[in-house]
Amino acid sequence: MTISIAPPRGPFRDAAFERLRAGLSRRGLLGAAAGLAATGLTDGKARARDAVQPHVLDDFFRPGQVAGAALSPSGERVAVLLNVGEGGTRRMVVDLIEASDPSGPRRRVPVGDLDVETLAWANDRRVMLRLVIPVTAGGNTPTGRGIANRTFEIQSRRVVSMDLESGEHTLMFGNERVRLRESLNLGHIVDYLPEDPSHVLMAAREYSGLMALHRVNVDTGRAELVERGSQLTMDWSTINGVPVMRRDISTRGSFINIFVRPDGQGRWRRAWRQPTAQVALADFIWIGAAGRAGHALVAARLEGEDVLSVRDLDLETLEYGPPMASRQGLDVSHSLVDVRGRYMAAAYYAPRLEYDFTDASLAPHHRAMNGFFGNECNVHLWDVDAAHNRFVIRASGPRDAGSWYLYDKTARHFEYLGSRTLLDTRRLAPAEAVQVRTRDGAAIEAYVTAPPGGAPGPVIALVHGGPEARDVLGWDRQAQILASRGWWVVQPQFRGSGGFGRGFASQGWKRWGDRMQEDVEDALAQVIRDRGLDAARVGIMGGSYGGYAALMGAVRRPDLYKAAISICGVGDLGDALSYERRDDESADGFVYNYWISRIGDPRTDAAAIAAASPRLRAAEIACPVLLVHGVNDRIVQVHQSRRMHEALRAAGKSVEYVEVPDAGHGDWEDDVEKGLMQRYVALFARAFA
Repeated sequence: MTISIAPPRGPFRDAAFERLRAGLSRRGLLGAAAGLAATGLTDGKARARDAVQPHVLDDFFRPGQVAGAALSPSGERVAVLLNVGEGGTRRMVVDLIEASDPSGPRRRVPVGDLDVETLAWANDRRVMLRLVIPVTAGGNTPTGRGIANRTFEIQSRRVVSMDLESGEHTLMFGNERVRLRESLNLGHIVDYLPEDPSHVLMAAREYSGLMALHRVNVDTGRAELVERGSQLTMDWSTINGVPVMRRDISTRGSFINIFVRPDGQGRWRRAWRQPTAQVALADFIWIGAAGRAGHALVAARLEGEDVLSVRDLDLETLEYGPPMASRQGLDVSHSLVDVRGRYMAAAYYAPRLEYDFTDASLAPHHRAMNGFFGNECNVHLWDVDAAHNRFVIRASGPRDAGSWYLYDKTARHFEYLGSRTLLDTRRLAPAEAVQVRTRDGAAIEAYVTAPPGGAPGPVIALVHGGPEARDVLGWDRQAQILASRGWWVVQPQFRGSGGFGRGFASQGWKRWGDRMQEDVEDALAQVIRDRGLDAARVGIMGGSYGGYAALMGAVRRPDLYKAAISICGVGDLGDALSYERRDDESADGFVYNYWISRIGDPRTDAAAIAAASPRLRAAEIACPVLLVHGVNDRIVQVHQSRRMHEALRAAGKSVEYVEVPDAGHGDWEDDVEKGLMQRYVALFARAFA
């Protein structure tokens, strides 16, 4: 199958497109294998023939260009949200493209100097824009000797609908001054109601503190109450505009209850619950309508099953049907639905994005799309029209931070819409998946990012959090920044990771201090051997569980690691378990039991838990350590890093500690991340000198 590509016409035809087209053409013509060989990724001892200057750190934090693209409900137009400001300024516009003539002239609608987070169509005339608005909180606070002004900035969210003919903006809930003044988040749209183009469903807090669902007129912004939840309600999911699922968080925020009902009128019944810390890779994912009344499609892993599978759920009896989409050794990542909410495919990362389509005729098109990008990108089908002919696609990969296209299935034609950043693909680092054989004979996957040019050099283990989460072979800004310095980056998918089935994850249970660390070490050893890298210059860093792994790695292998960086990491497993026991408000100890099954039971595994706690073994660490933590972290308490810092200082070790105010579990803004990345790079540079 052959796919053509066309550039944009008019003012949007820019240098970013030319750079991207050069990279894509190279990948498309030479194919993935030849492209990787040309970069030197397949042979770490060979330098690239055409060396280019890598990007500097500042380049990775420059303001974005295209923020999003969306297909209209009719499938006739595409809206592209982009920033056309120069010199770091922000000037947002929406470009309109006729899908029947995508290479024709674009019509531009100004948005203004607004921080627009997302764009979606409400109907064929209006788009919904979610805005991020900084708000100053705090104020004068009495102190022992007077009054201190303690203010800080937080982010609020609002939604406006924009008439694409007149450019008029309408603020949702715009007539409710008290709600606008007192609610931080008025930016959550639950359902775009394709059968009711004049309204959307939105979740917003009432004055009483209860979360409520509202039907909001997109022309006027006026809202009418649909139903109230509770103070613990987070959001709803709907079928044909009827709320049939609700998510409530527990009082202390340690777990989430998922309730369902068949008709939108009956009693809510709990169908699932999950620890808050594992929401990113949950055992229950809502998909949508099942095609028959009283039923829904979900992805769920039932008792005794290995993988997360798509299946039917009877909302009345809570009985599950057999798997409709399932792959051995891989969990469903998400699903694909069309503009009408009809289920089209289950998505998996293997290691790049793949779909199992209900309509098998779509599979060759997706394979052709992947081939167009040299099988180097994750080709995400973002929006699909009702006829399943036009698709808005977001491609991203190790060398593509995100680029947008319109694909016409009948014409087999790609139209380039724009890129998220102005980064040059030729100056970014390629990556590939490798199979690692561990010391006990198991097989795991690791993602290896080579520096531009592929010259041998130092190597850094970048360990993911969770631990029952996973990396994907895609865009990773941290990995790219490290690689831009000439360092190789290895991201091991150690046993205990999520996404590869329960059996794989369970191999890491109660093995935090040994097997999970050994898998990281084995991945490093194989890559160093196969690519001829510098075994004397190895570092390790990660966030959350990855921060713990960095500290534990420094304890276990003082001979290997020359620097360790822990971001929001755990230092004392026994202390973490004690906190979970105190914080678990479930009647049956649900959250605490989850964690002791993963880490160990203090009643029977106390010695192993202590041996796997870096804080208790701080004296064994030889390399310099950098600790970073958000003060308001609710996932890993900030005292974990504070006490680790104290233990390292007491042991006379080289340690720096950075606390990020007004931040949680790694959720700080880009300007903070930029400053932290400068610290990370500086530490590794000193250690590798």
